[in-house]
Order: sequence, then structure tokens, then C-alpha cells
Amino acid sequence: QVQLVESGGGLVQPGGSLRLSCAASGRNLGDNTMGWYRQAPGKERELVAAITRGGSTSYADSAKGRFAISRDNAKNTMYLQMNSLKPEDTAVYYCKLALVFSGRNYWGQGTQVTVSS
Repeated sequence: QVQLVESGGGLVQPGGSLRLSCAASGRNLGDNTMGWYRQAPGKERELVAAITRGGSTSYADSAKGRFAISRDNAKNTMYLQMNSLKPEDTAVYYCKLALVFSGRNYWGQGTQVTVSS
């Protein structure tokens, strides 16, 4: 079983920054891809950014140039540095871990990010 715990959300003014963290624990994490997703009220959950264990990254167009995803494999922790935040970035941000071998996916409980003046 894999557990994911997100932290770092909160209220920030437009133009501000936040850093989200996702700590993974459990047995047999193995080779995996981790990602950040977000879901705004009334909208579908969408991918924000993803990173492989080897460090390859991908971003949604809305995140390019403003957000940076990274991970520390020794700590089984993933990060999302969010800069130049906009009100439209307001959402619950979820961490996802996908095991490459088994194809199983695990989700965190989510952390609220609110961008408002």
C-alpha cells in the first residue's frame, strides 16, 4: 500500500508563490511517475505537471514558465514550486503516484490553493 501526503497549500495573493510537497510512503514504490493534478469547483481534474523517477518532466500549457516540478528520490518526495500565481490557479491540488510495473495509481487527499486579493 502506498500513502501520499500533500502539504504547502494556502491562501496567496495574485503574483505570489507557493511550494507544494508530496511525501510518499509504503512498500515497493519501485519505478514510478509522480504528478500534480488540480480540480477547481465545477471543473474536471486536470494534469498540472508530472515527473518520472529519472527526472523527465512535462507540464500543462497553463503551468509552463510559472511552475516547476521536482522530486527527491531519496526522500520519496515531490515538489511543485508555483510562481506568478493567478486567481485561475485556485483549486484543490492532488498528488498522484503511478507505479510503472503494476500500473496502479495512488492519490493523495489534496491540498487547497486559493489565489485571491
